Amino acid sequence: MNTNLTREEALSLLQKYNKEPFHILHGLTVEGVMRWYAKELGYGEEEDFWGIAGLLHDIDFELYPEEHCKKAPELLKAAGAEDELIHAVCSHGYGLVSDVEPEHIMEKVLFAADELTGLIGAAVKMRPSKSAMDLEVSSLKKKFKDKRFAAGCSRDVIRQGAERLGWSLEELMEKTILAMRSCEEQVSKEMEGLC
Repeated sequence: MNTNLTREEALSLLQKYNKEPFHILHGLTVEGVMRWYAKELGYGEEEDFWGIAGLLHDIDFELYPEEHCKKAPELLKAAGAEDELIHAVCSHGYGLVSDVEPEHIMEKVLFAADELTGLIGAAVKMRPSKSAMDLEVSSLKKKFKDKRFAAGCSRDVIRQGAERLGWSLEELMEKTILAMRSCEEQVSKEMEGLC
């Protein structure tokens, strides 16, 4: 899996359609998480594709929330993205806003990790350290069970994501925490430079 888009072009594209720092932060976080997963799962040669799919997965969410995953193909095609990348981006919304099913392992990871990064991010904000570095799976599981905490993060999507990957919920949580730890400092630095 390769993409015509460079990382710089992808970031520029994200910023063209997203102005809210929260949305840019989320894109950068999911990019970092996807890069970690690519290396971790033996797809290191596809790291750029995995990362760019993560960076651009919500390209249409801020400006076109009612057309999320439906407007993305048009925006990505206009930027020169290939069908593989468009399919990957649209598959993360499967069952909620898209009928594009995650097929490739990368798409399954994006589907599972996207929603979970939101839950982890909310949990991190509550910690004195404001960091994923000291977040434990046991603490995250408590937050996961509390339906009022980060209520916008779908527990069903996270569970389905783990099932699609053939992993336990705990395994998905553990890996995604490690992935977020791996990119936390870089994302923070990049956000300082962008905002």
